Amino acid sequence: MKDALIRASVLALAVAVSPAAFAACKECGTVTDLKVITQEGEGSGLGAVAGGVLGGVLGHQVGSGRGNTAATIAGAAGGAYVGHQVEKSKNTTTNYRVFVKMEEGNTRYWTFKNETAYKVGDKVKVVDGKLVRQ
Repeated sequence: MKDALIRASVLALAVAVSPAAFAACKECGTVTDLKVITQEGEGSGLGAVAGGVLGGVLGHQVGSGRGNTAATIAGAAGGAYVGHQVEKSKNTTTNYRVFVKMEEGNTRYWTFKNETAYKVGDKVKVVDGKLVRQ
């Protein structure tokens, strides 16, 4: 009788601490990767126009006669190119992406405008759609 009682107690304890007793947290996971996402900006044309005008004015200050005309044209073309590149660079955006392997097995990610303090291996939980450290 005593042995049966001990076996029953051990079985009850085993069931109580079985993996099923620790159900997976659907909103919990672990940070697996961090990426910096840089997206090159678009030029609207204003930078090229402004650069072209400025380059043309500066080019016109060089030489005389046909050399002056060539310098004006070259200055305008070079200024337009530089102005376009400066505008694109100004409009470039950088985002920070945090990848999380959820306890259910799927991988999700969140994108932030500013660098985050999350590190690979951090335990996190999703609360109202946002990541929170556990």
